[in-house]
Amino acid sequence: MATLMAADTPPPVLCLMGPTAAGKSAATLALAERWPVEIVNVDSATIYRGMDIGTAKPSREERELVPQHLLDIRDPAETFSAGQFRSEALRLIGDIRGRGRIPILAGGTMMYFKALREGLDSLPQADAVLRAQLNARAAEIGWPAMHAELARVDPATAARLSPNDSQRIQRALEIHALAGKPMSALLTGQRAAAGSPLRTVNLSLEPSERAGLHARIEQRFDAMLEAGLVEEVRRLRARPDLSPELPSIRCVGYRQVWSYLAGEIHGAEMRGQAIAATRQLAKRQITWLRALPDRIVVDCLAPDSTARVIDAAAATLDAAISAAG
Repeated sequence: MATLMAADTPPPVLCLMGPTAAGKSAATLALAERWPVEIVNVDSATIYRGMDIGTAKPSREERELVPQHLLDIRDPAETFSAGQFRSEALRLIGDIRGRGRIPILAGGTMMYFKALREGLDSLPQADAVLRAQLNARAAEIGWPAMHAELARVDPATAARLSPNDSQRIQRALEIHALAGKPMSALLTGQRAAAGSPLRTVNLSLEPSERAGLHARIEQRFDAMLEAGLVEEVRRLRARPDLSPELPSIRCVGYRQVWSYLAGEIHGAEMRGQAIAATRQLAKRQITWLRALPDRIVVDCLAPDSTARVIDAAAATLDAAISAAG
């Protein structure tokens, strides 16, 4: 198999994007059969150790077929920011190229892709003490009331957030408290990206019709339940340091099963809410993808979707080999 040697001008990085259940994992394995690639996972859930079933994490066999990075790098009690992802991804891209191989970024966490492509605004770092105080207040008055408080100090940010979007409401209030200014005033478009922007080719797996993707989502969640998702979450709930406020437990599927195990909803409600939440996630992902003017679209529902991915990726990956000389 050919290898990628050092080139004067690094070729663009192939980004394989798509909503949940679009078939990104199968596509990456097909690419690995043809080119000397390594996968950098762009996923805010598969980073967590012990969260395998509900994140559809690549299996041990799949990892043996192709090297995969940014899996199992955090404990569920920890966080991983978009800025941390960007730093790690850029480092890995350099390391993979240094080994004479081709990096492919694959996943569905669009915030991570955005951070990689555009850099990040300079905002205050997270403050654990302040976050604990905000969480304690939210436990008393609820996140909708916290959203109302945000609307008083940063109406522009509050206007684009759901009253129950606890993670983003918390971050906006934290930034206001630390900086003394609303987050909307700090997002000036001046990015803190170091060095030249990363050149990418964006390959997007998207459904030609929504019903087909919805059916896949439902089938996949049922398969997760059959594979032991409830027991996986039960093990997480046994840990005293984990709570529904953590980003890990807020992952789609996990927070619904957590509520079920807490006795807040029954089994049928849990299944219905998890599937509905996953569909909403997919809708947001597709909306973000459709705003990318330079993407190459492959119908993820087509019977030959994997072959289409290979054809679409060939120009970029073959060019990477040729550019290396």
